Amino acid sequence: MLSGLSFSAIALLMAVGVLLDLWWGEVRRWHPLVGFGNWAIVLERRLNQGSLRFARGMLAWMLAVLPLTALAALLIWALALPAAQAAVHALMLYFCLGLRSLRDHNLPIADALSQNDLPNARLLTARIVSRDTTSASEIELTKASAESLLENGNDAVFGTLFWFIIAGGPGAVLFRMANTLDAMWGYRTPRLLQFGCAAARIDDALNYIPARLTALSYVLLAPGLQGKRRAWQCWRAQAPMWDSPNAGPVMSSGAGALGVQLGGAAVYHGEVEHRPTLGNGPLATGADIGRAWQLVARTTALWLALASTVAVLLEITHA
Repeated sequence: MLSGLSFSAIALLMAVGVLLDLWWGEVRRWHPLVGFGNWAIVLERRLNQGSLRFARGMLAWMLAVLPLTALAALLIWALALPAAQAAVHALMLYFCLGLRSLRDHNLPIADALSQNDLPNARLLTARIVSRDTTSASEIELTKASAESLLENGNDAVFGTLFWFIIAGGPGAVLFRMANTLDAMWGYRTPRLLQFGCAAARIDDALNYIPARLTALSYVLLAPGLQGKRRAWQCWRAQAPMWDSPNAGPVMSSGAGALGVQLGGAAVYHGEVEHRPTLGNGPLATGADIGRAWQLVARTTALWLALASTVAVLLEITHA
């Protein structure tokens, strides 16, 4: 392990980090990722101008991510007590996870839709997605929320856990910062097309394996053999048609596991974007948001169980 931790310690600290996230949720004030986002805004304003926008974007990415990743690694190295190092690893993971945040931001949308409160559902959905929700219907709001849950299950939970396994707390920090920069700079707008290209490509690389492990997890947790077959077939047939090499497998397998239809047209920045269909089945409705959350929650439990099982087997092997 690049973190210097045994796999048993990694498995234990993964569980601790997830439990802290579910217990405390997001830090209301002075959240490290909020501060990082503000720093990213400053860098983009200063460097995204003139010529050589791609090179400037790469420089901005390095200035944003590398010093803080190095600082995280240095902090752990400087601590003398193994218990203190373990605590910092767990806290770094906690700050990088967003499992409870996914629940807290999406289930209220399902509640609003169940009460036919479209204005509130539109307002809540607009807080988590970049698409226009001003006149969105229940089906459109459901698609936005369910797609966000499935994709961000990978970005905010499983990708973070994967890089925590590889490199401990600093690995989780590196991944979440890279993913945050992709979310901020990766839009294909005239201003960000070249500048954000480096952030988008780096995030694609870091997310390549986690996204496919997430997609495989969604397949395994689909109900029944028919559901698993459907999720697998949706992944293989629909993912190649999606622009994002990582969002495609995650969302197509997730929609297939739920047995609903997602994707399709959505309004971004005032323009209708015609996206491929995801999944197979009836159009998703408000109740399916809760089912998408349950899929993400069960996938988290699966990952923790697998990590614990591997840790026990390794201990037995080396006993």
